[in-house]
Amino acid sequence: GEVLGTVENIGVKTTTIRSLSGEQILLSNSDLLGSRIRNFKRMQERRVLFNIGIVYETPQEKVAQVPGWIRDIINAQSLTRFDRAHFRTFGDFALNIEVVYFVQSSEFNIHADIQQAINLQIMSKFATEGVAFAYPTQVVHLEKGTVSE
Repeated sequence: GEVLGTVENIGVKTTTIRSLSGEQILLSNSDLLGSRIRNFKRMQERRVLFNIGIVYETPQEKVAQVPGWIRDIINAQSLTRFDRAHFRTFGDFALNIEVVYFVQSSEFNIHADIQQAINLQIMSKFATEGVAFAYPTQVVHLEKGTVSE
């Protein structure tokens, strides 16, 4: 359901969970049997998928290079396994790059530290290469013409 935490005790009728925010939650075992349980402790690695949008004004040659830059950045991190990076879609205001990699640890803090390092390296590489991140924009084209009544 909506409960995230660590199992502290499994009794005959109830299970005690310590939630992520610290409170103790008691659940009936019949409720647990009717639920899907995700056991993150047994996860061996985390799959990470993220998207980056770059501006449409980026030259095609640079767009083609971005997936390789991201691959190299991810491969430079310990505990990562690169899967793919592709220019996937033409978005409303961005050229969208989709990236997938694996963190070879189940620890969320390790995943967060690695993602932060990757993000900072991507920012640095884009600044060096003159590639701009996209953000929601709209371009309005006005044509000069005659107004008729």
